[in-house]
Amino acid sequence: MMRRTLARARRLRELQQRIGTLATARHVWRRLTERARLTPVDVLGFYRFVTQPPFGAPLPADMKRKTIAWFIPDFDVGSGGHLNIFRLAWHLEDLGYECRIVIVGPCRYPSAQAARDVLRRHFFPLAAEVWLGADTIPPSYFSVATSWITAYYVRAFQGAAQRIYFVQDFEPFFFPAGSEYLFAENTYRFGFYGITAGEWLAGKLAADYGMRTRAIGFAVELDRYSPRPRRDPEIRRVFFYARPPTLRRAFEFGLLVLAEVARRLPDVKFVLAGWDVGHYVIPFAHLNAGNVALAELPDLYSQCDVALVLSCTNLSLLPLELMACGCPVVSNRGSHVEWLLNPDIAVLADFTVEALSEAVIALLADDARRRLLVDRGIEYARRADWRKQAERFAAALEDSVSQGIPTGDTPAAPGCRARSAQQPAGLDRPHTLPSAKTADNP
Repeated sequence: MMRRTLARARRLRELQQRIGTLATARHVWRRLTERARLTPVDVLGFYRFVTQPPFGAPLPADMKRKTIAWFIPDFDVGSGGHLNIFRLAWHLEDLGYECRIVIVGPCRYPSAQAARDVLRRHFFPLAAEVWLGADTIPPSYFSVATSWITAYYVRAFQGAAQRIYFVQDFEPFFFPAGSEYLFAENTYRFGFYGITAGEWLAGKLAADYGMRTRAIGFAVELDRYSPRPRRDPEIRRVFFYARPPTLRRAFEFGLLVLAEVARRLPDVKFVLAGWDVGHYVIPFAHLNAGNVALAELPDLYSQCDVALVLSCTNLSLLPLELMACGCPVVSNRGSHVEWLLNPDIAVLADFTVEALSEAVIALLADDARRRLLVDRGIEYARRADWRKQAERFAAALEDSVSQGIPTGDTPAAPGCRARSAQQPAGLDRPHTLPSAKTADNP
């Protein structure tokens, strides 16, 4: 009983870190209402933010151009999506921008100062002030939505000249077909200027929803991620990014891949990190590393010969961080992966148990190829620079001004189609819709 309770608590905390307090509250709310059908359910109140009325003082004529209000959901220590936001804000401050952090929706912190203290202590020492709620925030030249929920607040906020959407993943895919899928998808039609994490998203949002977008790339904190001395090099180890609550990382699929590797190579050891999987039946030798502290990750990655990283939507920073530590990556094919990874620096296989297990086994057996991928991966990761990505973000902000992005709802244009994997969007050029003639007559 106690173990079940602790496991549920861990799952809820992980869910909160992944999708935020509001979305977690929705999840708990649905589960509770399933058990208490007679309890009144306030759907309109719960989703009130979807029809958020306009708020905020108008932008003054003399508003400084370099002011940014970042609208974010609640955060906790360890949130990867928030880490990327705060890192960009930190670099943008160094580029002369004044940032404000606006936490919308339910929040764990008793005060704005408490939230700011956690942000500065565990993420980056931002100069930015923090607001709990958006009702009293001052005008900013740019307002930036960072998730689908925050996009509704940014749409309603009247105190900005330019509305920006920083998109790190295709959030409708986080939900089954239904209301929340539609709520998330509709935000791509708000007419915001999109700045995306990678080329796949930039192309998809431009082609499917008519958004004008520009992509920034991924980078690595090179002062943290680098190869560490290898202990027990005679032991072959496979790392797996195991996060059962994060469905898009295909935990169950990955376990089947590892089981096949273990069956064919019984001497191989496995390292599972990202979540405590102690309550899962895993019948092969493995280390359940659970949630690993950031400071310990480089050493953990450096002890492994191959990493299996699966993704059904946009990649995270993990492949670059693994490569920076000298651990070659095996991943699945797909345009959402291949904008970052290619066969010169990683092993890509079809998204089947057979193909992925064979890819892992073949790489373990081929020391020369593995060493080549290690060297290339380290070189590739070292070329990625967060300062440069922040400069690209700043260039995208200026591009949104020069293009005069409208602030009203913008329906998806007819005739749009997704960009193929063979025609990736460039990091340095904006994505715009093709003309009707081009779309209909390629």
